[in-house]
Amino acid sequence: MQLPQEYNIKEAEEKWQKYWGKEKIYKFDENSKKEIFSIDTPPPTVSGKMHIGHAFSYSHTDFIARYKRMNNYNVFYPFGTDDNGLPTERLVEKTKNVKARNFSREEFIKLCIDFLKKELPAFVQDWKNIGLSPDFSIYYSTINSHSRKISQQSFIDLYKKNRAYRKDAPAMWCPECKTGVSQVEVKDKELDTTFNWIKFQVGKESVEIATTRPELIPACVAVLYNPNDSRYKRYEGKKANAPLFDFEVPIIENDKVDPKKGSGILMCCTFGDQLDMEWQRKYNFPIKEAISQEGIMTKISGKYYGMKINDARKAILDDLRKNNLLIKQEKIKHFVNVHERCSTEIEFIKSRQWFIKYLDLKKNFLKWGNSLKWHPEFMKTRYDNWVKGLQWDWLISNQRYFGVPIPVWYCKKCWKEILADEKSLPVDPLKNYPKKKCKCGSFEFEPEKDVLNTWFTSSMTPQIAIKLMPEEIQKNLFPMSLRTQASEIITFWLFNTVFKSNIHYNKNPWKDVMISGFVTLEGEKMS
Repeated sequence: MQLPQEYNIKEAEEKWQKYWGKEKIYKFDENSKKEIFSIDTPPPTVSGKMHIGHAFSYSHTDFIARYKRMNNYNVFYPFGTDDNGLPTERLVEKTKNVKARNFSREEFIKLCIDFLKKELPAFVQDWKNIGLSPDFSIYYSTINSHSRKISQQSFIDLYKKNRAYRKDAPAMWCPECKTGVSQVEVKDKELDTTFNWIKFQVGKESVEIATTRPELIPACVAVLYNPNDSRYKRYEGKKANAPLFDFEVPIIENDKVDPKKGSGILMCCTFGDQLDMEWQRKYNFPIKEAISQEGIMTKISGKYYGMKINDARKAILDDLRKNNLLIKQEKIKHFVNVHERCSTEIEFIKSRQWFIKYLDLKKNFLKWGNSLKWHPEFMKTRYDNWVKGLQWDWLISNQRYFGVPIPVWYCKKCWKEILADEKSLPVDPLKNYPKKKCKCGSFEFEPEKDVLNTWFTSSMTPQIAIKLMPEEIQKNLFPMSLRTQASEIITFWLFNTVFKSNIHYNKNPWKDVMISGFVTLEGEKMS
């Protein structure tokens, strides 16, 4: 046959894609006696369009799948899309130019589902267009009923194992996304800011306190200095008056205060950072909330009530300056926690959230990580560093609409937590109700309105994919052979999948993990 003078890429791609599909070239053979090689694939997040970073990372997976087929393995290589939770919500809000909070939950969920029905075929086609070779007939969505059921089963099992608990406590909060966030969902970002030396009155004397957060003065509950700092020893046991707001707080010694930072004496506010929370618990300080969940100043802020955080910061600094209470300012760069989804600075807000207890398992996490084969080996360091740096239990509840509902109700009489019956999963507590009365005899229930964080569901991808297959071959697919993924989600996806698998099934979810880097644009990760 005469070959064409010029190779027509588009014609060739379309021809062979159709051929692969028609002939089922990459289909997993349920009846084959060949050795199985199973791949836990990263379901791409439906938060935008494919970019070069996707193609880079997913190609690595495909190289292995094709290599194993050529070595006579029966390759289990499913394809899924991560289309529940905050990323998809934000995409719908951006595309439709709407805000979820302006809709009822039911209305916004319908908007998201209609959007996905329209967009998903083209979204999945992008992965076909770069020549990936999964068995696209083994497809899962992290929001469909199959995945919701598995995610809710995971929650119920963790609850029964005394791992899931609900607590009214300070938690990291994103004012932009209006939801609590977990430690894994925040990143450090270097920002330009100002150290402000502010005059606090101590009797007839004044003391300069340096802060980057003057808007938190109304939430000040104490002033602290290091016991070895001779400059402030004379203030022990005295009280300081908060400028502009005219209330007194105790002056306390604490060895965690850094004498070299700022003026060496600082204010503790509820809550500026994690250290503030530690001190609040240690000294049982009152909790004063200056910033609301909407990211605006509360009533304790007086004349600044209702202002946005940055506007209040500017207004308070202006008033401090006018009253000769602002001694000096110094421009600095410092790292702050921001939400990885929207880059908004994280606040610490007292709210009732669901958590998964796992800080007691650090030694186990390291042992489980050591049992995996890492490719390349040095990527294991990222896993180990994350485990060693864990400070919080896993916050899993989101105050959003589009996600897997937490399968819980609360008795209106005794407020006992009522779990859904596993036989009835998946459930939506806003639509369904317990079929049995509470132990106290009440039939009245308050539904849980929060949804599970998207990583809570994604950490079950081995089971979500495997349980699409007939029961008789599921046992041959778990643990899976390989997890492939990018390096930046080791702490999100890999870590939590290892945790879930060992708690639910007492084994690691895979034998090998293969980690790719990521593509950057002007120093920033492409996403």
